[in-house]
Amino acid sequence: MARITPAEKSEWSPDLIGLIGEFRSSVLGDTPADTHPAGANLLGTLARYPALAKAFLSFNGHLLYGSTLGDRQRELLILRVAAVRQCDYEWAQHAILAEIAGMSKAEIERVAAAVPDDEWVVADRALLIATDELLSDGAVGARTWEVLAAEFEQNQLMDIVFTVGTYDMLAMALRSFGVEPDDDLQPYLPRHR
Repeated sequence: MARITPAEKSEWSPDLIGLIGEFRSSVLGDTPADTHPAGANLLGTLARYPALAKAFLSFNGHLLYGSTLGDRQRELLILRVAAVRQCDYEWAQHAILAEIAGMSKAEIERVAAAVPDDEWVVADRALLIATDELLSDGAVGARTWEVLAAEFEQNQLMDIVFTVGTYDMLAMALRSFGVEPDDDLQPYLPRHR
């Protein structure tokens, strides 16, 4: 149950409507709008605090459409955060985006395994392990960093850390505020819990 009731779109300020429209347009890119979840409950919750919404969406926009990581790599990180933090809303939203980025349903389900298996290619497995290390220790371990540094450039390494940190924070917010999954997310809710 929502602890902070999402604001109806009719309650949003005109500048917030414009910002959210630009944000969604940037995230959608060339893909049809009906392939992406609307995110009405999350956006409506953020709309309760317009100054925070503007700052967060501006920063988060970089991670979604300005990052040096590929879409598939980004979604691998975010899904791992969602699985570890048991954030159903985040999982469902990003399972959809992971499919659009080319991940198979089987791969998406494997992201939630307790330990990343050896079936992942080296770079993907290192991303999953780095996510686990960031969430548990607050830093990427030396061995994992070495593997990542052999696969990714400096800016990509920075985007890895900021993506995990941001989506960890977002998972905390979603769960703490009780943001309920929108109807269009229901088919993508995790079955592993």
